[in-house]
Parts: sequence; structure tokens; C-alpha cells
Amino acid sequence: MLSIIGFATILIIVLILIQGKMTPIIPLVIIPLIGSLVAGFKITEVGNFFSDGLISVIQVAVMFIFAILFFGIMQDAGLFDPIIDRMIAVTHGNVITISVGTVLIAAIAQLDGSGASTFLITIPALLPIYRQMKMSPYLLLLLIGGSASIMNMIPWGGPLGRAASVLNVDVTELWRPLIPIQVIGIVLMIALAVFLGMREKRRIIESYGSIEDAIAFEEEDGVLFDRQGNGKTGIAKTKKYWLNVLLTVAVIGVLVAGIIPAGLAFMIGVCLALPLNFKKANDQNKTIQKHAPNALTMATIILAAGSFLGILNGTGMLNSIAEDVVNILPSFIAPYLHLILGILGVPFDLLLSTDAYYFALLPVAEQIGVTFGIPSISMAYAMIIGNIVGTFVSPFSPALWLAIGLAGVEMGKHIRYSFLWMWGISIALVIIAFIMGTISV
Repeated sequence: MLSIIGFATILIIVLILIQGKMTPIIPLVIIPLIGSLVAGFKITEVGNFFSDGLISVIQVAVMFIFAILFFGIMQDAGLFDPIIDRMIAVTHGNVITISVGTVLIAAIAQLDGSGASTFLITIPALLPIYRQMKMSPYLLLLLIGGSASIMNMIPWGGPLGRAASVLNVDVTELWRPLIPIQVIGIVLMIALAVFLGMREKRRIIESYGSIEDAIAFEEEDGVLFDRQGNGKTGIAKTKKYWLNVLLTVAVIGVLVAGIIPAGLAFMIGVCLALPLNFKKANDQNKTIQKHAPNALTMATIILAAGSFLGILNGTGMLNSIAEDVVNILPSFIAPYLHLILGILGVPFDLLLSTDAYYFALLPVAEQIGVTFGIPSISMAYAMIIGNIVGTFVSPFSPALWLAIGLAGVEMGKHIRYSFLWMWGISIALVIIAFIMGTISV
């Protein structure tokens, strides 16, 4: 019964998010609350679940608020303008080249194993380019998320560490056979970037007539403004460009090194960036007021997502779903359970958190698999490869909510745009791993 309630709760939330007719805060708070009460939990218990969930995301929310403020200040200061101009000059406005470059940049940024820092590094730098080229921000999020997910098979990434702890094996040993899969996965992402880049180029030409015309015009509130004509001139750019570069590099360096919490790093960055670029207190306040609405809006969604995760974890719904999904499978398909779970890995991202997937579903699946002669390591590889590609299409990922806010897009539309592509990449990698012998039957 708990699994049915949990599944219904998640399904309703996902459907509401996909429809995009309601702000995410409402379903993320109300639906799990109703589900927990229907399951027989007292309101006081739900309050404790809420508190636990809030603790799990509070640092992400704080980081998000100050990251948005920091990068907003940097954008006003013109930090990204030379990057945009240079990339467009090098690519000659080539949409395909920009798409491929996005995949490669995201793969490099993900080497620290943190999806949040990858989004914080890549989206603020690349989004202005996409906007100027009139490329879809959903394409940006798809390419960054897919590339980062594949690179997240590294030992210091979360999924491998969880799987290694469940199987009681060395995480480095678990990772080595996955290196060729990572390489092939990035190649597949590059191929996808080329294909989607070609499609995006056709869309831009159909909408604007040519790439050059698309670059020459800005769209604001539904009105086109010619850069050379009567368009808005925008905020005057600061002359302290290189100091802003050094400050940004320092903040990102501290973020990657993990010397201090990310939220504190961006707090300090904001406190240094404001007087550097705006001398008067009134100007500093205006800058904060300009960027605060986006930051606070998405911070509230992250906090609501924390409530959602806290209630589903605290009530045991996620663990119950993970166990029952395996137990209801017909016995004749049990010898192929690992392949089935691998192929269904991305859809599971819409139903289970990472912890529930690896700490609840994997142990049960591994025990059942052993009874049918499936090696434990093969079960782990199938579930890792099948699931990890969909990491950043799941509303259970706090880092994805961060990316949604940074890119200024909607979760439901992102899922609709990216889900099938990521699932296709996932299935292809599972098949390739099976052919290579990484996954055995």
C-alpha cells in the first residue's frame, strides 16, 4: 500500500511538472503532504520529515541565491561579453560547433564530480552565447546534463561510491571497466550534439531568416530589437574587467577545491563583487534587487523539493517502491533482471532518488540476481550505466533544480525535451556494455 501511495504521489507530481500549468512549489509541497496523511502518518511526523528534507537542501538553496547574485553581477559587468564574441568569431556563428563545444566543456567541468559546480561553471558562461545565437536553453541543459552524467561515473562521483559500498568492493576497481563506456558515451553525446545542432540551426533560420540576422537581433518581451538600431543599450560595462576575471576564477577555484562550503564562497564573492563594480550603496542595492527575484524564486522551489524528498524518504515510500518493483517481476525474466533494470534506468530516475536507487533497489536486485546466477558486478554495472545518464532529467536531483534556475527554464519542459534523448543514450550504452562483456548474462 505504501508503494502504491508513493508511486501515485510521484506520478502526479511529474505529470503536473510536465504540464507546466502550475508553479512547482505547489505540487512539491501539497501532493507529498496529502500522500503521507493518506498513508496514515501524523502531521507531527510529517513535520519531522519536512525538517529532515530541508536540512538536506538548505546549503544548495543558500548557494543558489548567492550564485545567481554573483553571476548576475558579473554579467552586468560584461565578464562574459568577450567570451561570447570570441566563441561566435571562432565558430563563425556555427550552431553545431557551439553544441559540440558545450558537451566537451561540460565533460571537463564535471571532473570534480559535482553536478552543482558543473552547472555553476558552464551555464552562466554559455547561456549568453545561446541567447545571442537564439539557440534553445533546453538544448544547453540537455547537452550539459547528458555529458556531466556520463562523466559522473568517476570514482569520486556519488553513484559509484554508493554502488561500491553496497557491493563492498573498491570503488577504483569498480570504475576501471567503465572508462571505455565513458569514452563511448561522450562520443555518443557529441554525435547527438551534431544532430540536435543541425536541427537547431534549421529552426533558427526558419525563425529569423539566417544565423546572421538571428545574432543581429535581440528579443525582449516578445519584441525584436536591432543591436545596431533602436534596441536597449543595457547597463554600462565596468572597466575593471580583469579584476572581475580574477575574482570569478578565485571563486570557482575555491568551489572546485572544496576549501569552504560553496554557499560561503559565493557569499564572499558577492561581497567583493558589489563594491568592485558599484561604488554607491544605492547602485549595489539596485543590482541585488535586479537579480534577487530569480534567485529567491528558485530557492523556494529547492526548499519545496527538500520537503518533497524529506517526506518521501521519511515515510519509507521510496524504499518500499524500490523493493516492490523488483519483487513483482515475473520469475521467467529474473535471469535478465539486470538488463531490464539497466534499460529502465532512466525512467527509474523519475521515481527514485539516487539514494533509494542504490541503497534500496540495488541490494534487493543484487540478491535476487545472485539466485539466478547473475554476477553481482554485472548487476551493478547494468544499473549504473542504465541509470546514471538520466541523473539530470530527474526532479529528485537538487543540482538539476539549480541548473533549471540558472538557465531560466521550466522543469516540465526540460523533462519533455531531454528525457527520450537521454533514455536513448542510456539504452545504447547498456547494449554496448553487454557487447563488450562489461555486463554479462
